[in-house]
Formats: sequence, C-alpha cells, structure tokens
Amino acid sequence: MKKILLSISCACLIAPLSVQAWQFKGYYRMGVGGSSKGSTQSCFQLPGAPSKYRLGNECEQYIELGLRQEVARLADGSTISVEGMTSHYNPIGHMPKFHDSNEHGGGATRIVQLFVEWEHMSVLNGGNFWAGRRYYKRNDIHIADFYYWNQTSTGFGFDEVPIGDLRYSYVFSRKDNYWQDPYINRHDFNVAGFKTNPAGEVEVGLSYLQEPDSRNAHSGWAVTVQHKQKGILGGNNALALQYGQGPGTGLGYTGDPTMDNDNKSWRLVNNLDWQVTSRFGGQLMAVYQKDIRPDGDDSRWLSLGVRPVYAFTEHFKLAVEVGRDQIKAPGGTRKLTKFTIAPAWSPSGPAFWARPEVRIYYTYAAWNEAAQRAAAPDSTLSDTGAFGSNRHGSNFGIQAEYWWK
Repeated sequence: MKKILLSISCACLIAPLSVQAWQFKGYYRMGVGGSSKGSTQSCFQLPGAPSKYRLGNECEQYIELGLRQEVARLADGSTISVEGMTSHYNPIGHMPKFHDSNEHGGGATRIVQLFVEWEHMSVLNGGNFWAGRRYYKRNDIHIADFYYWNQTSTGFGFDEVPIGDLRYSYVFSRKDNYWQDPYINRHDFNVAGFKTNPAGEVEVGLSYLQEPDSRNAHSGWAVTVQHKQKGILGGNNALALQYGQGPGTGLGYTGDPTMDNDNKSWRLVNNLDWQVTSRFGGQLMAVYQKDIRPDGDDSRWLSLGVRPVYAFTEHFKLAVEVGRDQIKAPGGTRKLTKFTIAPAWSPSGPAFWARPEVRIYYTYAAWNEAAQRAAAPDSTLSDTGAFGSNRHGSNFGIQAEYWWK
C-alpha cells in the first residue's frame, strides 16, 4: 500500500507544482461485526442478484485514496490535470493487509484510476479529452451500491462536447471491469441535454462491443435512455430503461462474449433521493430486469428497497432500511428480504448525504428454500453457510463511512 501511494506521488511530482496545490479525495467504510451464530458477520445477497442492500450488510473494509494535480493552464483557458487513485479492500474478520495473500479470502490493493484530462478545450468548443484508467459516467444507486450504467474503463474519451443545446461524449476502451476476459474493443456514444422541462433532462447512450479475437465469441450492443429530474421532494429522481444483446446483456458493463444476439436483456431502473425537510431524507430503489436466453435459462429479477433517515438532532440520526430481492428462474423463485435499523452519529449535520457517519446496526434477513438451493456452497444463504439449515439470520456491528473531495 505504501509503495503504491509513493509511486503515484513520485510520478505526479515530475509535473510542475506551481499551478495549483494537490486535491486529495477519498472514501472509506470501516467496521466490525458479528452474527447471531457467534461467528464473523456474513452478508446477505440473493444468488444471481447483481446487488444487495448495503446498510448493515457490508462484509469488508474498503478505502479509496486519490490525488489530483492541475499541471498546466493554457492561454485559451483550458487546463491539463493528472489524477490517480488506489483502492484497498479487505474482508471483514481477516487481518487488514489490503493485499492478496495465501490467506483464504485475502484482500487486494489496486490502481483504479490513473489518467490525464484536458478540460475546456477551445478546439472542442469547451469540451474535454482524457486518456488512461478512469471512473467515468458512473450511474449508481447508493443504498445497494448498484452501478446500473457505468462507463468506467481503460481507454480514452471525448467528454461533454457541446454542439448546439446538446452535449456529446465518446469513449473507446479495452477493459471496463476487473473480471472481464478477454479484452474487448468497446465504443460508447452518449448524447445529453434533451430538456423535458426546466429541471428535467434526458441522456441517451449506445455501447457497441466488437467481436474479440477468441473462439466462440460474438459482438454485441446495448442502449440506455435515462431521464433525470431535479427538485422532487427536495431531491432528485433518475429513471432509466436499458436493453442489450450478446455481450451487451451486461448492460452497464461488458457481458459474456460467448453469447450471441439471441441472448437479450432489458432493465428498468428508478432511483429517488428525497430530503423533504432538513431532518428527513432517504432513498428509494426499484429495479426490474428480464434476461432471455435461448438455452431456456431465462430469469426475472425484481428488487424493491427503501432507506428513510430521520435526524432527531443536528448530529443524531436513525436509519432504517428494508430491501426485497426476488428472482424467477429455472429451479424456483428465489426470495430474500433484509431489514436493518441503525442509529448514527453524524458530525456534519442531519442530511441524508451528510458524512462522516458512525453507525451501530442490527440486520435481520430471511430467505426461501429456492434461494438456499441456488446458493454457492459455504455462502451465507446455503445450508453449509453461517446459518446452516436455517433460512433466516441476523448480524450486528458498528461501521464508519466517509467521503471527501
């Protein structure tokens, strides 16, 4: 960990430092927890579901540390900056080594961002250009950590180039997630700025994935249409419709390249943040996804969840989270319901998004027999997992979460 941070710092020191000081940004969630069975906390996620409701249901220590430096300011007003970020992951209940080890389930440290960005370029009419490894256009739902539309990648891109009333973006990438294999040429085109009302806007995105140079591989594509509305209940609402074929069935990511265009997926997502008073906020999530597979392995995923947060004082909140996941698939309909209650100390104020936050939590979950059968051996929901043949269980613990820019 120290070596990686030192390497990033040394690389950036090559650039002149007279323009602007370093910008230090980051995130962490740290905690400790146990289960009603007397063992280390085990997290609840429905087999086959892309996400889980996270309050009182995170089984890792996670840190992101980033540095950004403006290295040049040009005569046309454009700027050139360098940014790098490392991530540090360690499973709960293991020594916090934050690197791969011989210990089962050991941690990992990675460089997740390292890119150069040229902003407000006159030749691009005020648009931007970047190259490297970058978090880019990450649309997520916080309460489930679900990145439903994500163009993070290793590549280069033209970002938010204004032409008329619209803004155009293009990204070429080779790799968009850690587990992607093989590397694939991916092209992402985005057009934003379609005004629906004074506080509402539509963005359209198309992803094309070229056929990789490997056996039994295919090309694919995906399209996303998203409407964002500001000012609803003091917050924002995002409504997205996604459709993909072949490797495009990964929707927000590159999917399985062995799938041809007879494999189809579509998804409807709604994400509402609210802050109706200074002390009452929250987030609501609704997702429906249908996967069509020619081999008959079709599935339908429905996820509904809500996290209301009420602050009794300027610095004391109570968060409650209820989440329900259901997957209709061959072998039966899997079901999981999770409930968490978490009083929290919030030194930065009473709002839903105010951080840092220190929480004490209790989580209870129940699942059905189909979910237990589908669970991987020794995982939480399996009959060989932490709760054995029971189809319910609970966790408790304490967690701190903070992000800064």
